[in-house]
Amino acid sequence: MIDSQKIIEQLENRLMSFGVDKKTQNMGVVEKITDGVVIASGLSKCFMGEIVAFGNGNYGTVLNLDEDTVSIILLGKEGKLKEGDGIKRTGKLLSIDVADTILGRVIDPLGSPLDARPKIKGARAMPLERIAAGVVEREPVNTPLKTGLKAIDAIIPIGRGQRELIIGDRGLGKTAIAIDTIINQRVSNDVICVYVAIGQKQSTIAQIIDRLKEEQALPYTVVVVASSSDPASLQYLAPYAGCAIAEYFMEKGKDALVIYDDLTKHAWAYRQLSLVLRRPAGREAYPGDIFYLHSRLLERAVKLNKKHKGGSITALPIIETQANDISAYIPTNVISITDGQIYLEPDLFYSGIRPAVNVGRSVSRVGGAAQTSAIKSVSGKLRLELAQYRELAVFAQFGSELDATTMALLERGKRTTEILKQLQYQPLKESLQILSIWSVTNGFLDDIPVESTQRFEKEYHEFVSSRNPKLLETLETGEKPSEPTVTQMEKITREFKKIFSF
Repeated sequence: MIDSQKIIEQLENRLMSFGVDKKTQNMGVVEKITDGVVIASGLSKCFMGEIVAFGNGNYGTVLNLDEDTVSIILLGKEGKLKEGDGIKRTGKLLSIDVADTILGRVIDPLGSPLDARPKIKGARAMPLERIAAGVVEREPVNTPLKTGLKAIDAIIPIGRGQRELIIGDRGLGKTAIAIDTIINQRVSNDVICVYVAIGQKQSTIAQIIDRLKEEQALPYTVVVVASSSDPASLQYLAPYAGCAIAEYFMEKGKDALVIYDDLTKHAWAYRQLSLVLRRPAGREAYPGDIFYLHSRLLERAVKLNKKHKGGSITALPIIETQANDISAYIPTNVISITDGQIYLEPDLFYSGIRPAVNVGRSVSRVGGAAQTSAIKSVSGKLRLELAQYRELAVFAQFGSELDATTMALLERGKRTTEILKQLQYQPLKESLQILSIWSVTNGFLDDIPVESTQRFEKEYHEFVSSRNPKLLETLETGEKPSEPTVTQMEKITREFKKIFSF
């Protein structure tokens, strides 16, 4: 007996798919355009994150699936797009083309060049959105990522595969720390750097690119730009594009460093899109999934195990606070996602302590695992002395009489604080950092005037580099200094102190 219902269903299915490619079989129509967001009907089979093509040659990506309509964010400017225009599915997820030749390039979040050079050839499409590697694929963070900054490498060490937040008010040197870290990677030359500029002025981005060129850091760096003049959709996609580029190199077994400068502006861009999409607003007018926005991005920072080629992505997200308020919504969200934070304080910055890192409120949850034995052997004493100095300095300001021991601790603390100061764009090798920290914690600077501390350090480094380069080579191995090495350090420091004039 013939089942008539089955025949009718088969005929309907054939008629629905007649003469149309399965991937793009349902077309859509533009219903409404508002601030870079298109509401469309008819795309009943599209999926989240899919790229759609408009009749005028524009592209967009699906961000909202409603009962009768879909919301699409435009990848570019609206141009001549109008209501009633046709939309076609592509069946492709939003991705960026990445190849080895992308190094040294300045691109937008869609992979289009911004440096007047040709498009990247022989590229592989890397999806912008991706599920982070699972626990089985990971291994603990155990290799240092050296920033070249004494205050960070000694007290708040960063490891490859870590997520370390840089947080502070505007103009305190957050970007400076990130750029110094990129510049310092030219020493080891084994870390690929990705700098993502989100919502910044084009003049500021141009200065950063020029500085990277001057310091010969651009050949191993990719700059992803979504400036303040770009649409909110590109600012929203920028950090995911940067992470996708880093994942390309990580899958080859390389170590990558990604700097998101900054995620505050990223959250603003997403809030703008969400409000246009009519999503319910919550605290500070941010949508309910604002935490997930950053957690799914930062969870992609990982140290893979040897079975998965052992590559890593280290994330340095930057958050700008308002009036020193780290208890605001976005700062607390990102602090809870990351493995520690480098906190920059205005009072320190304006009193001349730069980098203005508050070592009391900064923390690295990876700790000594991200340090070599050499710097670990000198940093323990440094951390303890700084903590004692901060505690005593509070009481000393009341002007009460202090005993000799307390005075000695305060004087040592002043010199320790002074030695941690560092000029911008001048990251130091680990061997020189060890010499500086070792000399101050072992009392060799106790009789040097505080104002001469930095000149002492500079001339001391030059003296050791010219007189005993083998000592620096020994310290650079990362092994804990042996007794003969410590004896050498004491001897050369005393020699230098005899000729140093203050």
